[in-house]
Amino acid sequence: MAATPESKVKAKIKKILQTHGVYYAMPIGTGYGNSGVPDFLCCVRGRFVAIEAKAGRGTTTALQDKNLRDIERAQGVTFVINEESLDTLEKYIRLLAHEDFND
Repeated sequence: MAATPESKVKAKIKKILQTHGVYYAMPIGTGYGNSGVPDFLCCVRGRFVAIEAKAGRGTTTALQDKNLRDIERAQGVTFVINEESLDTLEKYIRLLAHEDFND
């Protein structure tokens, strides 16, 4: 089975997270779970980060937007990442994963 454009973005996100030792989970949307949950739920040195992967000009659904807003209200950080914004995610994760908490 050929990889979809979105699955390619997810694979690149996984690589970024693994490179920096980030814990992550990828919830599977089923009838028993919450709908609209971002593709990646991460803990980066105690900080909650949620990532929704999209391919190309893909956009989030209303339910995904609600979940992303709810996470931000709870002081979490959210990203919607496509092929063009992988570098932004990489920079943020690198800074957060390696920041010095001794200041």
